[in-house]
Order: sequence, then structure tokens, then C-alpha cells
Amino acid sequence: MSDIEIARAATLKPVKEVASKIDIPADAILEYGPYKGKVSYEYIRSVENRPDGKLILVTAITPTPAGEGKTTTTVGLGDGLNRIGKRASMCLREPSLGPCFGMKGGAAGGGYAQVVPMEDINLHFTGDFHAITSAHNMLSALIDNHIHWGNDLGFDVRRIAWRRVMDMNDRSLRDITIAQGGVPNGFPRQDGFDITVASEVMAIFCLAYDLEDLERRLGKIVVGYTRKKEPITADKLEAPGAMSVLLRDALMPNIVQTLEHNPCFIHGGPFANIAHGCNSVMATKTALKLSDYVVTEAGFGADLGAEKFFDIKCRKAGFHPNAAVVVATVRALKMHGGVAKDDLGTENVGAVKKGLENLARHVRNVKSFGVPVVVAINKFIKDTDGELEAIQAYAKKELGVDAVICSHWADGSAGTEELANKVVDLVESGTDQFSPLYSDDLSLWEKTRKIAMQLYGADDIVADKKVRDRFVELQEQGYGHFPICMAKTQYSFSTDPNLKGAPSNHVVPIRELRISAGAEFLVVVCGEIMVMPGLPRVPAANSIRLSSEGLVEGLF
Repeated sequence: MSDIEIARAATLKPVKEVASKIDIPADAILEYGPYKGKVSYEYIRSVENRPDGKLILVTAITPTPAGEGKTTTTVGLGDGLNRIGKRASMCLREPSLGPCFGMKGGAAGGGYAQVVPMEDINLHFTGDFHAITSAHNMLSALIDNHIHWGNDLGFDVRRIAWRRVMDMNDRSLRDITIAQGGVPNGFPRQDGFDITVASEVMAIFCLAYDLEDLERRLGKIVVGYTRKKEPITADKLEAPGAMSVLLRDALMPNIVQTLEHNPCFIHGGPFANIAHGCNSVMATKTALKLSDYVVTEAGFGADLGAEKFFDIKCRKAGFHPNAAVVVATVRALKMHGGVAKDDLGTENVGAVKKGLENLARHVRNVKSFGVPVVVAINKFIKDTDGELEAIQAYAKKELGVDAVICSHWADGSAGTEELANKVVDLVESGTDQFSPLYSDDLSLWEKTRKIAMQLYGADDIVADKKVRDRFVELQEQGYGHFPICMAKTQYSFSTDPNLKGAPSNHVVPIRELRISAGAEFLVVVCGEIMVMPGLPRVPAANSIRLSSEGLVEGLF
């Protein structure tokens, strides 16, 4: 059966019944139909003084077209922890419509380790992304309206820093000219669209503690500059109040269920190669107050998602991760070992061993944050005993960690029972000593350099004089305490997506800096990063349709 067929065959429980497993009362759930809900602000405030449960991060090796299964493993581990008697919940990001209709497909797990209702989660869910899109674009409209009516703030129209967004892949909107058609339509200027998940509003949404913090952060967004290069912020346009109104209901965390009826919070979804790639602080904080164990994920490989989870999200929210799971597959390791995608079905222990250098760097990187690690081998049907044993032997001998074979896609929680027990052992060992990679008072340049050299295996970072001067300028403007949000390809430790494995002795070129003053981090752009994806030659949208019974087909 396909993922969507498995999800559709499941019998779901009412969302209020699922929420009651972690003692959320029925009157604290705002229902969006029978199987989706939001947790009310009043209830969240009522539990904010409870102690936190244990926080488990699921991350992965460098992604490949072969797939790793990070979300599936997050769901499987959460179900596995419940299976062994632990009170556990999961925290995931919301899928973006762009990738769903582009080339990625859905993002709600897979097989018997899924969150449901799968179609709803992947297609509009509770409308959070639409609210974020509307809030972002209202700020865009206010900028151009202000310029039209006299430009009292002195915007230099050549230095507007706020593009529009939409939650769809559309390359034709990357660079456009707006306000054509004469005086009534405003002042023509060059503009463009990013995808919603790349919006700073999305990043702010996922880092805000509450509505008050949300409005404060929105006001700090730098939307443009004067001719003297002085920043103009959103609060100068009196925008944050109205933006917060649009985001009020969206900021309440969403709760759904797994196929095994365990609670899962799905909320927010910033890109991991542009922003910090984690679900919302609101959802994670709420889950930690209600669960003994919370399993969450971070986008792409550990060099991007896990690093930003540790250095941005945990730093800002005061979270203390207790253990981490690094997901790997035989197939992906063979690709890192030089095997072409079409040849992955043939046993190749040698390629697996060669590809293990990628796993090794990710495991050592996560350990460098003081977080104990276990490896989850997401098993595929064509994996051989020799290939699986090679991973386990290497992990134990060379890395000093356990590598557990998991079959959650096929077996649900039964396939992660061993992994769940290993995670509990790690947590109860009390060996976690979490610390971010760098201190707040390190300079912006040195923070960037430390990430590149210590985590990417680079010899150094390089930038032209304009970029180096911008580092100094931002430091002097009071942003020096901000963490770094690296924007680079997810397909390699380097900035070259074709360099697999664990490349060393490379140099990381810094192309551009983007200040996210509301999200309170500095985006360091390395290489070519696309903030508005395009559709592939044959987009997934071509196969997505409604059946004669009105059911969604082709989403998976």
C-alpha cells in the first residue's frame, strides 16, 4: 500500500481524545474539524510553570535523492516511546504547498509512521501559512503605500529590503517590476517574490514566545533603507499591530495524531537552508510542559538543521536537548560512497563503508554540542545483512555510538522499540552537557568562521571587501550578539552540491549577508541559494487530482 492508502485506511480518533493522552482538557482544544485542533493560549499559560520533559532531536546525514526518512523516524520514535510506556509527543514542521506540488511530495511521515489526516496536513491544514503570507504581504503593501503618499520616512526605493511572498513554486516571480500603469498605481520599482517558508515572518513566528513577543519582533524587521543607508523598520510604518491580528489564531500550536493515535504538534515551517528549519518554539514549549519525552526534528542534515536547532532555537528559547538521533540509510550512504541512484538496489558493502565518512562527521558534530547520540538505520527492503552490519560495526568501533536498525515504515512502533529503549538509556544516563558552538560575544565573522571550520571541515571562509565591510557595519550597529543562520546547499558539507561524503580542505565563500532583525539572527548566504524555487520539468502537481469520490490522489 502507498502512504496515502495506509493513511486513508486508518481509523482516526477525535482530536480531543488524542489530546487527553497528555491531559489537555477538551475545552482547551479549538477544533478545526474532528481530527485537527489548536491548543488555546489560556491553557498554555496555565501550564507554563510546570517542569520540562526531556527533549530529543532527530537529525540526519547529508540528504541525497535516495532519501533518509527523518520525519518518518521522528514519528516512529515518538510512537516507539509510547509503546514502551513513556508519555511522549512529537513536534514537526508544517509542509509547504510549493514542494508538495513541485518535486518533494508530502511531508507527514510515511508507511506506518505517519501523522494524520495526511491530506489536510499537506494541503492547507489550519491555514497558518496563509496567515503568514497575508501578514507578510500586508507589510509589503504598507511600504509601497507609504512611498505613494509622500514617503515621509525617506525610503530609498533602490534599497527596499522586503520582497513579497507566496506559498508556491513560481520562478517567473523571482524578479519582477511592480506599479506599472501610471501615477495611480504608485512608483514603479524592481521587486520579487520569495516562497512563504523563506519569509522572515515565518522565522519570527517560529521563534516567538507569545503574542507580545511576536509583535515586538515584527516591529524590528528591517524593511528598507534611506539614501543615507539608515535602516527603516516595520514599527515605523505602524505595521506590527495589524500583522499580529492576522497571526493571532495561527500562533496557537496545532495538534493532530499519528496512526497509533499519539499526539503530534505540527506548527510552523521555516526553510532549513534559508532560515533555521525548526518547528515553532510555542509548540515545543507546550509539548515539553505536557510530556515526559518530546521528539522533534530539524531540517536537512545535521550541518544545517541540527546546528541551527542548537545555536539558534535552543539558545533563544532556553531549551536543553537531552539526546539526538542521527538518521541514515544504506541507500544514502552508498550514494555518498559514489554509487549512482539507479544502482542502489545492488549490494555494495564497500560503497557503504566509504559513505560512512559522512555519517561520522555528522555524529561527531552533534557530539561537539555535548549531546549524546544514537544512530537510527532506516531500513529498506533491499538492504543486505552485510551492509547493515558494516554500519553497526563502524558506529560502535569508530564513533562509540549504537546504530539501531529500525523498520518503522513497515512495522510502526514495533520497528522502533529498540531505538526507543536506547534513547531512554541515553537520557537516563545523564551524560548530556549541552552547550552552543559559540558564545554570543564572539564577532559575527568569527561565529561564521567557526561553523565553517569546525562543522563543515573547511579551511576558512572568504568574502569580498563589500561583504567583509558589511560584517563590520552590522557588528557596529549592535547586531554582534546575533547567532548565525547559514544559508547554503543542503547536499554537501561544502558549498558545492556535488561534493559528497565529508569533504575537507575546502573554502566557504560568503556571497551576501541578510539581517533578520526580528528573528534576531544574521543570514549568511554561501553560494547560490534559491528563495523562490521553480517547478521541475514534470511537477508533482501533474499527478495530483481528485478521484470520482472526491478523494485526493497522487499526493504520495
